[in-house]
Amino acid sequence: MGFWEGVFKKKEMTIVSPAAGNCVSLKEVPDPTFSEEILGRGMAIEPSDGRFYAPVNGTVSTLFPTRHAIGITTKEGVEMLIHIGIDTVNLKGEHFKAHVEQGAAVQKGDLLLEADLQAILEAGYQTVTPVLICNSEEFKNITPVENGQVAAGDAVMRVEL
Repeated sequence: MGFWEGVFKKKEMTIVSPAAGNCVSLKEVPDPTFSEEILGRGMAIEPSDGRFYAPVNGTVSTLFPTRHAIGITTKEGVEMLIHIGIDTVNLKGEHFKAHVEQGAAVQKGDLLLEADLQAILEAGYQTVTPVLICNSEEFKNITPVENGQVAAGDAVMRVEL
């Protein structure tokens, strides 16, 4: 690679899906906190199973006591939030199981959380899961992939650093 190629080459991070399911736009999430990108830009997934994996390499910066949401910070400074369901904080941790602790180092693909999606639905909550970059304003561009079916580990977002 020549000098100028290195100078002008974009630095990007690929974020993979934390779960198998159907990718949807944040605008389709039935909660303005997410659909209006108040907490950051990103995408959402309608999970088809209840296993949620690390979408990036990083450190678990936040594990909510209710285990319905988890934050991961990468060495590049990307602050991610995976929020399982809408208003699921009200379940007070019921139907959620954590496989990591706050402060743990994680690699893409490590199992983070499990959720009993059927029980969450039966309790009257939606399971759509926003995947956000909370410090979106610090990055040049955040590009979610097109909507559609994904497996856990498929690329779903690119962040230009």
